[in-house]
Amino acid sequence: MKGIILAGGSGSRLYPITKVYSKQLAMIYDKPLIYYPLSVLMLGGIREILIISDENTIPLYQKLFNTGSQIGLSISYEVQKAPNGIAEAFIIGEKFIGSDQVSLILGDNIFYGKLDFFYKAIQQKRGATVFGYQVSDPERYGVIEFDENGKAISIEEKPKVPKSNYAVPGLYVYDNRVIEIAKNLKPSWRGELEITDVNLEYLKMGELRVEKIGRGVAWLDTGTPEALLKASNFFGVIEDRQGLKVACIEEIAFLKGFINKEQFKDLINQIPKSMYRDYLEKVLKEADEE
Repeated sequence: MKGIILAGGSGSRLYPITKVYSKQLAMIYDKPLIYYPLSVLMLGGIREILIISDENTIPLYQKLFNTGSQIGLSISYEVQKAPNGIAEAFIIGEKFIGSDQVSLILGDNIFYGKLDFFYKAIQQKRGATVFGYQVSDPERYGVIEFDENGKAISIEEKPKVPKSNYAVPGLYVYDNRVIEIAKNLKPSWRGELEITDVNLEYLKMGELRVEKIGRGVAWLDTGTPEALLKASNFFGVIEDRQGLKVACIEEIAFLKGFINKEQFKDLINQIPKSMYRDYLEKVLKEADEE
């Protein structure tokens, strides 16, 4: 299983923040937004990751992550020359994906809570899995319609009259056929290759699974300045209350066994004196005491 983070988009609703850099580099509490989707892939055990963005932002991601080897990952980068739709990620990433399955996560999507729904999805060998999350404003998203047995029968993009309150978040799992499906898509009226059309192809084949995300999992919006502030406050409260960091990629790499204790120690020594370093030193100390 390989992972793709699509981290492009103009982020016009966040102007003037996004005049300088992409919204995926905006701060959510104490770390860049992109750490959160990256941590989801890492927690799923995915270590080969492709970041897709525009040509101006790729160098910033390379400065942030380099090759990813310091946290036990292999991170590569590709440019999306224009905002041609989410599904173009599979065409851009064809060589990277190779003959493997792939999980795509949007770089501005944040998930917090037990990720059992994701772990279950990446165990599947065939077909596609998308997720259903209950929202109060489904007209803003791709919406799933279910029959009386709870089986998905349609997906509609931003419907005026939603057929359910279940939206499709920006996290998807596909088998290798997704590459050819994406290649054969026709652009929508927006001129984009729509991810909803990819999912509809799997639905037509009878190979689309929909996992409902239950209570206890937060899927956070980051599309407006207010949403960024709410997300930052949310994680600030959690980290302050628990004394544990969320989406701390160095800690995840160590606890998942992507890097050993010596590598973790070397990584900490490269981080300047900060509260972030203090936290990692605490994690290391606790590991030494076990």
